Amino acid sequence: MSTGRGKADCSRCDAVCCRLTVVLQEGDAVPEHLTTTTDAGLHVMARDEEGWCVAVDPAHLHCGIYATRPQVCRRFKMDGPYCRELRKDYRDRNARGIALVMY
Repeated sequence: MSTGRGKADCSRCDAVCCRLTVVLQEGDAVPEHLTTTTDAGLHVMARDEEGWCVAVDPAHLHCGIYATRPQVCRRFKMDGPYCRELRKDYRDRNARGIALVMY
């Protein structure tokens, strides 16, 4: 993450980008078993029960289809403005802890 101590790298990140909805585009060569269709009819990368993209290889903690990843993923710039914004929002939400619920 970018904290003023140098450029971010994925090995020190919570991989927030791997939890985003990835809308597939014409020409994306993603195996069908890794995709799904939303209620709105969008063809997207599927996610597991914890919200992770199903292409993430949990044994090695990297994209299992990196060479053929979707165009949206190819355009996502590590440590770019959008990456930093997502990570800041993620940190802010998690820093607040568990919400107090009154019954």
